[in-house]
Amino acid sequence: MQSLQDKASVLSGVDQAEAFAIDESNLFDKLGLQTFINLSTNFYTRVYDDEEEWFQSIFSNSNKEDAIQNQYEFFVQRMGGPPLYSQRKGHPALIGRHRPFPVTHQAAERWLEHMQNALDDSVDIDQDSKIKMMKFFRHTAFFLVAGNELKNQNEKPKHKPQCACKHAANKPAEE
Repeated sequence: MQSLQDKASVLSGVDQAEAFAIDESNLFDKLGLQTFINLSTNFYTRVYDDEEEWFQSIFSNSNKEDAIQNQYEFFVQRMGGPPLYSQRKGHPALIGRHRPFPVTHQAAERWLEHMQNALDDSVDIDQDSKIKMMKFFRHTAFFLVAGNELKNQNEKPKHKPQCACKHAANKPAEE
């Protein structure tokens, strides 16, 4: 059975070594807290202003300020800073926390488009860090897609109809 990390690599086109190159240096020390706050604010402003109703609806039950805080605290923690997210919310458990949302290929690509644009607008982040972060984000987005696909497979009914043959479907109803 393929691991979720391996499946994320296949789906995203980013291998694990590239995705986790963010661990080669402490991006929090390099960029600082305010840079992560600004990135998440820029990102969620784009998300909540998205013209596509299907995408915007994914976030309709979330408060924008909470989403910004959750994201920047996770980024800070994951990229070498203090464990802000875990101190406030517990273990990140990304797949579990994203379980209620339809994390599809299409949604991941749209999320990544907004993140790329937010990164492009971030003058406080150097190009090398942007590239490393985007590879991590792409791999992680598709890690969530893989987790969602696994969840959906596990939720399929385990029983089969008694007669799944095509002959039964054409049988006239008995009177």
